[in-house]
Amino acid sequence: MKIKYSVYFIITLIILLASLMLSASVGAAKIPLKELINILLGSGNPTNRMILMQLRLPRVVETAIVGMGLSVTGTFFQGLLRNPMADPYVLGISSGAALGATIAIILGIGLFGLQFAAFLTALITIYAVYMLSKKGTKVSMATMLLAGIAISAFMSSLISLMMLLHHDQMSQIVFWTMGGFSLITWSEVFYTTPVIIVGSTILYIYSRDLNAIITGEEIAEHLGIDTEKVKKVILIVGSIITASSVSAGGIIGFVGLIIPHISRLIVGSDNRVLVPYSAITGAAFLVLADTLSRIVLAPAEIPVGIITAAFGGPFFLYLLIKNKKSEVV
Repeated sequence: MKIKYSVYFIITLIILLASLMLSASVGAAKIPLKELINILLGSGNPTNRMILMQLRLPRVVETAIVGMGLSVTGTFFQGLLRNPMADPYVLGISSGAALGATIAIILGIGLFGLQFAAFLTALITIYAVYMLSKKGTKVSMATMLLAGIAISAFMSSLISLMMLLHHDQMSQIVFWTMGGFSLITWSEVFYTTPVIIVGSTILYIYSRDLNAIITGEEIAEHLGIDTEKVKKVILIVGSIITASSVSAGGIIGFVGLIIPHISRLIVGSDNRVLVPYSAITGAAFLVLADTLSRIVLAPAEIPVGIITAAFGGPFFLYLLIKNKKSEVV
């Protein structure tokens, strides 16, 4: 069994590496593979080197990191909430980030200000959801979901109102909410990568505890697991990862929904195996989606959220049909 999983991991890592190389080489200015390798080794054409090192490489790295973060968070949220339809945005984080981004766009405070505002309002949103769902020292998962839906609806209404009052900036706001990495620089990579990697590592440490909680909280407590602590850590750390991802790339749907399911079909439900596999698969998927967003209508570029929705929408319908059949049975 371990050998089989190792083969799956190796194949997926090869796919990820190929995706990274492909994404770095294609675009308005194509960089051949040999030239790409030469540049990475310190030589190569100066113009191509500038294009790769300053434009494409930070974008490719950031896309992979965000894909990893969303997939890991989606895996944990689906397990913790026992909801196959859960994704990193289920608690209203995306609406919170979108509100911050909308305010930043209207105020015209620049790209960094936009990203900071999106990150800050996403954290405020999850704090509000957490406090509303807290009962004494315990957190109600059902209440948290409802609080997330309510706050998300409220913030969405505020965004709609702002777009109505500032219709001249509506297209910019809508474009941001569709997700994309066209403006990514090394600065974004340097401040989001540590957050997402450290956060994903912390979550992975709790993968065994999550396995026990999924079987039943009473069973987990009998095994000596502090279930309330585990829930809090997963929710808070997962939300910080999501906030960081959204602040960099906008709202990119379906990655945290479909990748955990696809990975579960391949390696099973043991989170000790599922989480790292989802991380690799999510990184490869989003890199490929971003590559498609650049070449489908080249030289124009479409938001990567449209590409992920094109794949995720049909898969979401498949999940609905599958759940409906299981309920009938």
